[in-house]
Amino acid sequence: MNVFTIGYEGLDLDAFISALTLYGVETVVDIREVPLSRKPGFSKKALANALNLSGFEYLHWVKLGCPKPVRDCYRKDGNWKRYTEGFLKHLNNQWDTIAELSALAESSECALLCYEADPNFCHRSMVANALREYCGMRVRHITAGVETRTMKAVQLPLAFA
Repeated sequence: MNVFTIGYEGLDLDAFISALTLYGVETVVDIREVPLSRKPGFSKKALANALNLSGFEYLHWVKLGCPKPVRDCYRKDGNWKRYTEGFLKHLNNQWDTIAELSALAESSECALLCYEADPNFCHRSMVANALREYCGMRVRHITAGVETRTMKAVQLPLAFA
């Protein structure tokens, strides 16, 4: 079983959809807490419409988004370690949602969506790692249209309920 992750930074909508198609993605799980974008085509309604017209399912899972206080703190101080700790604290309370995501990913090729191109500096890698820890799912990152199979591991100080 695989779960893909993808960030749309640096991609236009056509390149984004092409990358999803190339890797056989069926369902895009948007894990931005607030699915708005200044980039044309990547806000929730426009993205859902474009993906649906291209044969993809679009789901928005707000519970897997990074909480505003954690994002705001990161914008102020740029401290990735503090951001990671804050998000993992939030994620530690989301095991029911991780279980739901696991069930979905068993029946559909899913890609976790966020903005950042580099999965090493995006909360989607932490969500994917939690999924891997939960059910052994293989994590595959698609960056700038090219899939990467390795990344720096983000250690998860999480406990399964």
